[in-house]
Amino acid sequence: MNQDALLAPLLDPCSGVDLHRYGFELPARVEYVSRARRLARERLRCWGIGGDVHETAMLVVSELVTNAVVHTDGHLVACELLNNIEHLRITVQDQGHTPTGPHVCEGLEEERGRGLLLVEAVSTSWGAHQAPHGTGRVVWAELPHFMPRQSRYARGPESQC
Repeated sequence: MNQDALLAPLLDPCSGVDLHRYGFELPARVEYVSRARRLARERLRCWGIGGDVHETAMLVVSELVTNAVVHTDGHLVACELLNNIEHLRITVQDQGHTPTGPHVCEGLEEERGRGLLLVEAVSTSWGAHQAPHGTGRVVWAELPHFMPRQSRYARGPESQC
C-alpha cells in the first residue's frame, strides 16, 4: 500500500485538496474500527453527504474494516472513499487474506459472519479482488446517492467515538 498517497488528505479533511477521493490507513486492530468510522464520517460531512447514505456508509465502513481486521493477518488496513456523480464507493484493502476470500454467510443462526450479508443488502453492488500491488485483497461496495425506502431497514452500529 502506498502510505504517502493515502495519508496526504488527512492533513486537513476539509481542505478541498481532492474533493472526490479520500483515503487513510490504520493499524489492523479491532480498536481502530471506530477511528475508521470517525474519519469516514468527517469526510462525508465535508462532502455534504448525510441522511440515509451517510448512515449506510457508516455501516459498510464498519463491516468492511472489521472483516479486514478479523479475517486477515496484516498489520495495516487501507480505506478509500470515492465520491462521484452516481454513487459513493467504499474500498478496504488488507495485507493478507485467506485462500477463499470474502463470502456472504447465508446461515442467520450464527452469531457472527453476517457482515457481508448486510453489505450486500444495502449496496447496489460489491465485490472483491486481489490487491493490484503486493499481497492482500480489496473489498469494495457502492452506494447510490439516493437511498430508496426499501434499503433503509439496516442501521449501522452506533459510533463509539
